[in-house]
Amino acid sequence: MAKSSFHKSLSLVFVFPFFVLLHDSLCVASSKSNEQAEALLKWTASVQIKNQSSLTNSWTFPPNNATSLEPCSWDGIYCEDGSVSRISLAYSGIFGTLHEFPFSSFHNLTQLDLSSNVLYGSIPPQISHLTKLIYLDLSNNQLSGNIPAEIGLLIHLEVLRLGNNQLKGSITQEIGKLRSLNKLSLYSNNLTGPIPTSLGNLTNMTYLDLCNNLLTGSIPSTVGKLKKLTMISLSKNPISGSFPREMGDLKYLQTLSLYETNLAGPIPKSLGGLTKLTHLLLYSNHLCGSIPKELGNLTSLVDLQLYRNQLNGSVPASLGKLENLERISLNNNRLSGFIPPEFGSMTNLKHLDLSLNSFSHSIPKELGNSSYLDYLSLSNNQLSHEIPITLMNLCYLSQLDLSNNLLIGHIPNNISDLVSLENLNLSHNRLSGGIPVCFNHMPKLLSIDVSYNELQGPIPYGKAIQDLGFDALRGNEKLCGNIQGLQSCSINVKCSDTSNRCKHKIPILLILLPLLGALLLVFAVTVFFIIRRKRKEDPRAEESNAYDKRLSLISSAFDGRIMYEEIIKATNDFDATYRIGRGGFGTVYKAELPSVGIVAVKKFHSSVDGKHAFQKEFLNEIKALLEIKHRNIVKLHGFCSNARHSFLVYEYLEMGSLASFLKREESAKELDWSKRLNIVKGVARALCYLHHDCLLPIVHRDITSSNVLLDSKCEAHVSDFGTAKLLRTNSSNRSKIAGTYGYIAPEFAYMMKVTEKCDVYSFGVLSVEVIKGRHPGDIIESLLATRAEEKMVLKDILDQRLPPPSRAIKYELTVILELATQCLDSNPKHRPTMHMICKQLLTRFGFQDPAPQLCLD
Repeated sequence: MAKSSFHKSLSLVFVFPFFVLLHDSLCVASSKSNEQAEALLKWTASVQIKNQSSLTNSWTFPPNNATSLEPCSWDGIYCEDGSVSRISLAYSGIFGTLHEFPFSSFHNLTQLDLSSNVLYGSIPPQISHLTKLIYLDLSNNQLSGNIPAEIGLLIHLEVLRLGNNQLKGSITQEIGKLRSLNKLSLYSNNLTGPIPTSLGNLTNMTYLDLCNNLLTGSIPSTVGKLKKLTMISLSKNPISGSFPREMGDLKYLQTLSLYETNLAGPIPKSLGGLTKLTHLLLYSNHLCGSIPKELGNLTSLVDLQLYRNQLNGSVPASLGKLENLERISLNNNRLSGFIPPEFGSMTNLKHLDLSLNSFSHSIPKELGNSSYLDYLSLSNNQLSHEIPITLMNLCYLSQLDLSNNLLIGHIPNNISDLVSLENLNLSHNRLSGGIPVCFNHMPKLLSIDVSYNELQGPIPYGKAIQDLGFDALRGNEKLCGNIQGLQSCSINVKCSDTSNRCKHKIPILLILLPLLGALLLVFAVTVFFIIRRKRKEDPRAEESNAYDKRLSLISSAFDGRIMYEEIIKATNDFDATYRIGRGGFGTVYKAELPSVGIVAVKKFHSSVDGKHAFQKEFLNEIKALLEIKHRNIVKLHGFCSNARHSFLVYEYLEMGSLASFLKREESAKELDWSKRLNIVKGVARALCYLHHDCLLPIVHRDITSSNVLLDSKCEAHVSDFGTAKLLRTNSSNRSKIAGTYGYIAPEFAYMMKVTEKCDVYSFGVLSVEVIKGRHPGDIIESLLATRAEEKMVLKDILDQRLPPPSRAIKYELTVILELATQCLDSNPKHRPTMHMICKQLLTRFGFQDPAPQLCLD
C-alpha cells in the first residue's frame, strides 16, 4: 500500500507541471487573441465601414461583460493555434488608411487581403513586421506614395498584389529579394523609371503584370531568366527599345501582352517556340519587318493582335494552320499581297480585321468556311474582283466592312442570308447594278453604306432602304428615288433615241395590267383551296386551333375584337410611321388606344417561309409572359392571332431600349453611374425571379441591351420572350440556337444545351456593357486572359463619356464587374446562379427584391 501511494505521489509530481504548462500555454494563447482582437477593433474604429458590412455584425465585444475577445469567430478572420493567421476583408467597404493598422500584433499572419476597398494614403513601412506573410493583396484601392523598400523583408511572400492604386515612384529593387514570389501584380498605378533588373532573381515567378504605368527604358534581358512565367503584361507603358529575344526562352508562357508601348524593330522568330501561347498582344507599337512564318507553330494561339504597327510584306500562309485562333487583328500596317486562302481553314475564327493595309487581288472565297465569323473588315485595301458568294454563308456575321477597295460586280442578291448582319459598308468601290430589295428583309441591319459606287436604277421601296438617307447613297450618279439629294425616277425608261417605242410603254403596260391581275386572282384562289385542304388533312392544324381556343379563353378578360380594331386604327394598319423598333421575329409599333392608353404592339413577321417558326415564337412569348408579374419584367396586356396578324400588346416604356440609350452620346450621359447600377440590379432581380421563383424555371435565352427597356425613371424591364424556354426536369432541355451573337453562352452555341447558366453568361456580358457604354466584344476574351488570376481593371472599363465615379460608386462598380467576370466563365459550372448574384448584391449593397410571385405552367 505504501508503495502504491508512493507511485501515485510520484505520478502527481510529473503530471502537475504538465497541467501548469498547458494552463500557461492556454492563457498565453487567450491573451494573444485578446490582444489581436483589441488591435483590430482599434483599427476599425479609425476607419469608416459601410452599414451593410458584415463586420459591423460579427466584430463585437463579448456579451455579459466578459473580459476575453475571440476574433477567430469574426467574419474574415481565421486562426491557427489561437492566433490570427489570415485576414480576408476584401469588398468590405472600408474607407480609411493603413497607418493605424496593427502590423506588429500579427507575427503569425500568413495572408492579408484588404483588396477592393477604399484605402488611401501610403503603405506603411511597418508592413515588414509581418515576417511570415505569404499572400498580400492591397489591390483595387486608392493607395498612393512609393512602394516601401521594407517590402523586400517579406522573404516568404509568394503573392504580391498592389494593382489598381495610385502608387508612384520607381519599383524598388528590393523586390528582387522576394525569391519565393510567384505572382507580382502592380498594374494600373503611376509607377515610373525602368523595370528593375532584380526581377530576374525571381525564378519562381509565374505571373507578372506591370501594365498601365509610366515605366520607361527597355525590357531587361533578365526577364528571360523567369522560365516559369505563364503570363507577362507590360502593356500601356512608354517602354522602348527592341523586342527582347530572351522572350523566346519562356516556354511556359501563355499570355504575352506588350501592346501600346514604344517597342520597335522586328518580331523575333524565336516567339515561334512558345507553343503554349494562347494570347499574343503586340498592337500599337512601332514594330516593323515581316510577320515571322514561325508564328504558325503557335498551335494553341487563340488571340493574335498585331494591329497599328509598321509591319510589311505578305501574311505567311502558315497562320492558316492555327485552328484554335478566334481573333486576328492585323489592321493599320503596311502588309501587301494576297489574303491567304488558308485563313478559311480556321473554323473557330470570330474576328478578322485586315483593314488599312495594301492587300490586292480578290477576296478569297475560302473565308466563307469560317462559319463562326462575327466581324470581318477588309476595308482600305486594293482588293478587286467581285464579292465572293461564299461570304453569304457567314450566318453569325454582324459587321462587314469592304469599303475603300476596287471591288466590281453586283451586290449579291442572297446577301439577306446574313441574318445576323447589323452594319454593312460597301462604300468607295466600283460596284454596279441595283440596290438589292432584300435589304428590307434583314431584321438586324442597323446601318448600310453603299456610297461612291456605280449603282444605278430606282431605289427599291421599303422602310429600311428609304431610311438610308443621302449620305449612304451619294456618289452613285445613276441612282434615283424619293430621297433628298437624288434625282427623281421617271416612269419612262431613259432611251438614247426619241422613237415611238418609248412613248408607247405606259399604254401597253396599262393594257397588260388587267390581264396580270386576273392571272394573280386565279393563282391566289388556287393556293387558298390547296392550303385549306392541307389543313384539314394535317392533324397539327387541329392542335394549333385547339391551342388558339385555349389562348382566347385566357385572354377573355378584355374584348379582343375591340382592342384589335383599335390597334389597326391607331397604327394605320401598321404603317411604318408608328414603328419604334425591329427585332428578329417582329416589329414594334407605338399605339394610343382609347381603352388602355399608349401601348407597344409587337407584330410578328408572317413571311410564307417562316410562318410556322414565327408562330412558335409568338406562342412561346405568350406562354412565358401570361403568368409573370414582376416590376422588372415588361407587362403583357394581351395578344391577338388571326389569319392576317399575330401580335402582342405590352405596356409602353417611353424611354426605349437600353441599347438605343447607350448608342447615342447625349442619352448615354443621362444614364449616370447610379442609374446604370440600378439597371444591372433590376435585370438581376428579373432573372432571379425567372430562374428561381417559378414552378418551372424560365430561361430567357436572349438577354441583351436591346431587350432591356427603360421607363421614365430609367428602371429596367426585361422584354422579348420570343426565345424563352421552360426548363422541365424530365427533359434534355436541348434547343436550336437562339439569341443574339455576342451574348450567347459558349455551351449553348456549341452543344445547344439550355440551362439557367446561359442567361447568367448573357447577364455578365450585359453588365460589362452597361459599365463600358458599349458591347464589350473581344475585350471579354482579352480581360479574362490577362486577368485569369487577377481582379479586372475598373478604370480601363469605365464609359469615358461619364465623369469618374465617386468612391462609394466605384466600390459598387468594382463589385458588379467582379460578379460579371464570374458570369463569363467558359465553364457553366463555375458561374454563379442568379440567386447567388442577388444574394451578393443584398449582402454588399442592401438591395432588396419584392416578395416573389410564383409563375404557373
